[in-house]
Amino acid sequence: MPTAEPSLRDEYAAAVERVAGRTLDALRGAGGAVALAPVLGPEPGPELASAPGPEPASGPGGAASGAVEPPRSLLAALRVVGPDLFAPQLLGGAAPDEPTALLLAQAHRVFPPMAATRAGQGTGAPDGNAVVAAWRDWAAGVLLVRALGAGPGSADPPVGVDPPVDGSAGSAERSVTEPAPAPATVPGHAAWPDPAAWQAWSIRMAQLSALALPGLDGAVHRTARAHPLALARGAVRSMLRRDHRAAARLARWLAWSRAQGIALPLDVEPIIARIRVVSDGSARTALELAIAEALLDTAGERA
Repeated sequence: MPTAEPSLRDEYAAAVERVAGRTLDALRGAGGAVALAPVLGPEPGPELASAPGPEPASGPGGAASGAVEPPRSLLAALRVVGPDLFAPQLLGGAAPDEPTALLLAQAHRVFPPMAATRAGQGTGAPDGNAVVAAWRDWAAGVLLVRALGAGPGSADPPVGVDPPVDGSAGSAERSVTEPAPAPATVPGHAAWPDPAAWQAWSIRMAQLSALALPGLDGAVHRTARAHPLALARGAVRSMLRRDHRAAARLARWLAWSRAQGIALPLDVEPIIARIRVVSDGSARTALELAIAEALLDTAGERA
């Protein structure tokens, strides 16, 4: 009896796990590109390339001239992992990974940033998922500009300056050459719960854990600095609810806060150690924990 083909969702989820695993390996010092550029040859399967081939000549837009198109599942996975693709360079001292950066730029063209305001919503208030996606796109855009260089007429905004707010995430081309705009914090709106409502606020911050990286700064980071107790409460609540991925993401924010010199109401290391024992064992969760540990290392170096 023939086996059924895996669903598209399963294929994309597996691709995300593979990219997260390669990023984790690079962060730990294994070396190599996170996502190798496609090479000349027959049409590849959905699997990620596991070994480097001859380096093709680059064409317009970062695509290799005459190279086969990378699988959409790979591009979608790069889109999901997003800013964390740069963690090996930002935290692990890895060499610049231009092949992965070029593929991430291509992924932004194939899967352009979503609008921050849902059509037909009427109020113009940003939807929560769209806000999360827009901030992640902004972070990826900032790091892409630094990795590949700005396009003509574009500039990397100074650290600490928020991206512009215009109700959309910008064009696909802009997302490759300059940071994508992201909505500003709207206190009290469902997209941005007030930190006093720490349960809902910590959930939103967990969704934005990819922003907890060195060299990024904005409204999300300022609210994280101002509310370490809410982050700690959210992490403990996630542990009690056995939501270990959310707990790992909030532990990462706590580690980032310590690296910023902020006093924390609890120790992060026991949380990380416990999650490592009881979590789902996925590469994505392991990557969150490894980034948190690397941030703690930077905090120790500054102490």
